[in-house]
Amino acid sequence: MFNIRRIYDLTLDRDRETVTQVQAILREQFVYIDEEDVLNLPRELHDPVRFRFRSILFVAESGRRRLIGFAVLMHSIDPSFCYLDFISANPKNSRGGVGSALYQRVRQEAGQLKSVGIFMECLSDDPALCRERAILRQNAARLKFYERFGARPIVNTAYETPIVADDPCPPYLVFDDLGLKKPLGRTTARTVVRAILERRYGKSCPPGYIDRVVASIRDNPVRLREPRYAVDEQVPPVTGERPEDSLIALVVTDLHNIHHVHDRGYVESPARIPSIQNAIEKTGLFRQIPIRHYSDKYLKAVHDPKFVTYLNRVCANIEPKESIYPYVFPLRNAAREPVDLPVRAGYYCIDTFTPLNRTAYQSAKRAVDCALTAADAVLEGRRLAYALVRPPGHHAERRAFGGFCYFNSAAIAANHLSRRGRVAVLDIDYHHGNGTQMIFYGRKDVLTVSLHGHPRFAYPYFSGFEDERGEGEGQGFNINMPLPQSLDGAAYHEHLRRALRRILRFDPLYLVVALGLDTAKADPTGTWSLLARDLETNGRLIGGLRRPTLVVQEGGYRIRSLGMNASRFFRGLWDGAFNPRD
Repeated sequence: MFNIRRIYDLTLDRDRETVTQVQAILREQFVYIDEEDVLNLPRELHDPVRFRFRSILFVAESGRRRLIGFAVLMHSIDPSFCYLDFISANPKNSRGGVGSALYQRVRQEAGQLKSVGIFMECLSDDPALCRERAILRQNAARLKFYERFGARPIVNTAYETPIVADDPCPPYLVFDDLGLKKPLGRTTARTVVRAILERRYGKSCPPGYIDRVVASIRDNPVRLREPRYAVDEQVPPVTGERPEDSLIALVVTDLHNIHHVHDRGYVESPARIPSIQNAIEKTGLFRQIPIRHYSDKYLKAVHDPKFVTYLNRVCANIEPKESIYPYVFPLRNAAREPVDLPVRAGYYCIDTFTPLNRTAYQSAKRAVDCALTAADAVLEGRRLAYALVRPPGHHAERRAFGGFCYFNSAAIAANHLSRRGRVAVLDIDYHHGNGTQMIFYGRKDVLTVSLHGHPRFAYPYFSGFEDERGEGEGQGFNINMPLPQSLDGAAYHEHLRRALRRILRFDPLYLVVALGLDTAKADPTGTWSLLARDLETNGRLIGGLRRPTLVVQEGGYRIRSLGMNASRFFRGLWDGAFNPRD
C-alpha cells in the first residue's frame, strides 16, 4: 500500500526531508538535468510567481512514509495548462502501480485547475529521429504508458527540431486532453509551446529557434499522432471527485448539544452546529476526522490554571438544568476570591449573560479538543482544517469567561501551532475577540488581527480600539480594525484586503481564522449587511494567502442562513487556496 499527497511548501520538517529525497532522485535518474533546476525546486514551491509557472509536487509514500515516487507538475494560469516536468519512481523502493497512480493524480489536479490539458516531453520512438538505439525500447514503453491515458505526440510541427545539431534523440511534445475530447486550437498551442520552450530551454536556444518552432504550428486544431500502442484500450476519464489531499479536514464537536441554555434571548443554541454541518457536507469539500483527546496542559498553557480548575469544580457541582449567572463583580478588591463557588463566578467573568451550568466545562473542553485535533491535522500536512464547535471561545481571556465563551479554542490551537513557527490569528467575527488579544498581547510570534464592529456600539465595548497594538515584545503585533455600524460587502472586502496585507508582511507559517458568521445580514447580534456572496469573497481572499489554515467556529446566530453562509465561505476559501488566480 502507498499514499499520494501533495507538498505545498517546506513548512513541515517531513516535507523538507521529502523534497531533499526528491532532489536526490532527480540527480540520480535525470543525468542531464541542470543542477540549478534541482536547487530551484524548493524555491518554486515557495515563490511560484517568480518562476512564471506554479510548481505542484506530488509524492507517493509507503506506509512508513518512505518516498517511492514523485511527480512535478507545472501550472500556467493564462491560458490554463499544465506541463508535466518530471514523473519518476524511486528505484530503491519502487513497486507496481506507482507511476499510474501518480499520473492519475496529476490528471485529477489538471482537471480541478480547469486546464486545457497536460503537455509533456517524451523522447522519440522513431528510429529516423532517435539515433540512440539502446533507448528506443524504453522510449516506446513510455509513450505506450501515456497513450493508455489518451496522451499522444503533437505532429506536423518542428518541435522535434534539435536545439543543438548533435542531439541524438530530440523529444516529442505529447498532449493529454484529459478525456475532454476538445480540440486544441492553434493559438493556444502556440502560446503553450512558447511558454514551455522559454522556461525549459530559453538560456540554451539559438536566436530565432523558439519563433521558428512556434510558427511551425499551422494546423487548426493541432493534430495528434494516431494511436500506436493502445488502439483498443479505454481511456480512463478524469473524475470530478476532489482529491483526498485537497479536502478540508472537518472536526465536529460531539458534545455541543449537552450545553443547552433555555433562557429567553440566549441565541447560542445547539441548532447552530447541524445547520452548518448539513450545509457544508453537501459541498463535497470536507472529510470528517475523529476527535482526539488532549490533556489539560494545553488549556493551562493559555488560561490561568486556577481559572481552569475553578470552572471544572463549579460546573461539576451545579444541579442539572440549573444556570448560575454572575451578579457580583470584585471591582474594589479583586485580590480576594469569594469562598462560595457560585458567588466567585463574577471574579472570573466579564458580563452578566454567560451562565455557568453542569455542562459548560465539558462542552467547552470538547471544543478545545476539536480545535487541537484540527490543528494537528494541519501540522500533519492538511492544507485546510475546520473545527466546527460550540460554545465559541474568542471572548475567553486568560482568567475570565464571557460572551458565551469559556475556553479560547482558537487561541489554544494557535499557541499549539506556534511551537512550530509563527502564527497569525485573523478574527472575522462581528465582535472583537478580546480574549485572543489579551492572551497574545505581549508576544511577537503570534500576530493577532481583528475586524469587528467598533466598541462604541458593539460587545465587548471595553476592547478592540485601534490604539491597542500590543505591549513589550508584542508591540505592533496586535492589529484592531474597528469598523462602522453600517457596512456592506464591498466596503468590508477593502478592510479585509488591508488586514491580509499586514498578515503577508508578518509572513506566518500558519494561519488561524476565528470565523464569525454574525457579520452576515440579519444576524441578531450584528448590524452589517454582508450577503452569502460576500462571505464567499472573504473566503477566497483568505485562501489566497496560501498558508496552512485552521478555521475555528465562533459566532453566527441566524439559524436560517448559517448553513448557506458557511458553505459559501468555505467554497471561497477552498478556491482561493487551491485555484490561485495569479
